[in-house]
Amino acid sequence: MEISMPFDLTFHGAAGCVTGFCARLTTDRANVLIDCGMFQGSKTLKALNYERFPFDAEEVDAVLLTHTHIDHSGLLPKLLRAGFKGPILATAGTRDLCAVMLPDAGDIQESEVRQLNRRNQQRGRDLVEPIYTVRDAKRTLELFKTVKLGREVDVAPGITATFWEAGHILGSASIKVRVETEEGPVTLLFSGDLGPGGRDFLPDPEGPTGVDYLVIESTYGSRVRPTLDPASRRRLLANELRDAQKAGGPLLIPAFAVERSQELLADLQILTRDGEIPEADIFLDSPLAIEATEVFRERGWSPVMERNPFEDLRHSGRLMFLKEPWESDRLERLRGWHIILAASGMCDAGRVRKHLKRLLWRRDATVLLPGYQASGTLGRYLAEGASSVRIQGEDISVRARIRSLDIYSGHADQGGLVAWAKARQPVGGMVFLAHGEPDGLEGLRGALAEAGFAPDKLAIPALDERFRLTKTGATAVAGKARILPAAAARPDWHNARARLLLDLNARLDALPDDAAREAMLAALSRSVAAGAPVDVGQGGAPAPAAV
Repeated sequence: MEISMPFDLTFHGAAGCVTGFCARLTTDRANVLIDCGMFQGSKTLKALNYERFPFDAEEVDAVLLTHTHIDHSGLLPKLLRAGFKGPILATAGTRDLCAVMLPDAGDIQESEVRQLNRRNQQRGRDLVEPIYTVRDAKRTLELFKTVKLGREVDVAPGITATFWEAGHILGSASIKVRVETEEGPVTLLFSGDLGPGGRDFLPDPEGPTGVDYLVIESTYGSRVRPTLDPASRRRLLANELRDAQKAGGPLLIPAFAVERSQELLADLQILTRDGEIPEADIFLDSPLAIEATEVFRERGWSPVMERNPFEDLRHSGRLMFLKEPWESDRLERLRGWHIILAASGMCDAGRVRKHLKRLLWRRDATVLLPGYQASGTLGRYLAEGASSVRIQGEDISVRARIRSLDIYSGHADQGGLVAWAKARQPVGGMVFLAHGEPDGLEGLRGALAEAGFAPDKLAIPALDERFRLTKTGATAVAGKARILPAAAARPDWHNARARLLLDLNARLDALPDDAAREAMLAALSRSVAAGAPVDVGQGGAPAPAAV
């Protein structure tokens, strides 16, 4: 048996923020990643996706993948491009969903870079390359090796792993890693993203007891949600749907393509069948969600419901799947009550942005946000009540009804996270809190301390922070972070610039005449040229939010 000296755990993503999870275990014999996710949110954070990895991809022996979501799997094709050749260990459900999600992400990369390069050519800037292509994504799928829950598998010399049900999405898992050392085996449990439990579509999260180190997500670490059974969840959705129908216009739901779209469609079918909501044409406007739905129809058996609730989700009757761009474009001609589900769930990319541009200014339209909105995303600004936003260079007034319905989150709340962590006890060493924004991280740390966890053993790693682990304890090791810790979970100067432009336009519109507008612009130009602070005067409209 391979025996290691003390080894390192480094947090290369979802440290101080909720996206881009990637942890690296480094022993003197092996190098293993747990997830390799894409960053989402502010442009400062997303820029990390284009930079070189802070480690040598060729030296990585294997990847343990908790689940499919792009903030956990999205940089796997980039890892392959950088020289990784090892296996990617994942459940069959995760493998099948990655088979549709990763090529879709590559297609988005290629499409967005084409558009960006057209603008760069017009502006005389250098051309850029996509992070990876569809071909890279398909090559990455060849590296997947499926594992079964509860069975220990060999990962690398001196390292084994066991996958446990996480209850987050189809195929999601928490992963227990066992490292053989001179002091004896050291075990680490990575929660991945944990489901809330009590759902009819997915099992409750599980896990082993008695580990040396625990790494737990903190997305809703500061939030307590009411406990809802499936019938109560559907009643709340039905209320929102009836109100949207009364408003007279369409309902747009920015839904995550994997899991959230399928759950919403299943509930919509149940509510329609039972006569609880007004009948409507329902459009699933996401090629990725359509392909993912086929995986759910094949693998979505629910032990709670004793059937597959997704087996009837297909293009038929009033449920229509829109794969082609021209099919999506035809929705612009529709009037009156209908429902559109489009990705992405945080309004950061995909077809939903096109629909937001044409619907946000309409008072008869409703936008329903059913999931978590990360800091710096368009969805977050809408949820916080922005009166105006900037989408693809255009200023859009927000007159539509903006509603948030946080009952479809795939994440456990504070109570669920604490209960899951307590059920894993005893935890001999540190508990590392990851995958959360500052309020979620601090909220969960406080709740865990109140639940009996030693405060000095609750750590919140910074991005790229490294810890030396032994059987008896962990020590932080000095290192260099790619960005300042505070920048991971807050809007950046790109957001501030967009907000300034919206504010300026609003204040110009509020002035009484063109002479006043010319005077303001002249004063602004002089201040900018002199590098002095700018005072745009009084009488303008309140500053709107933007992305």
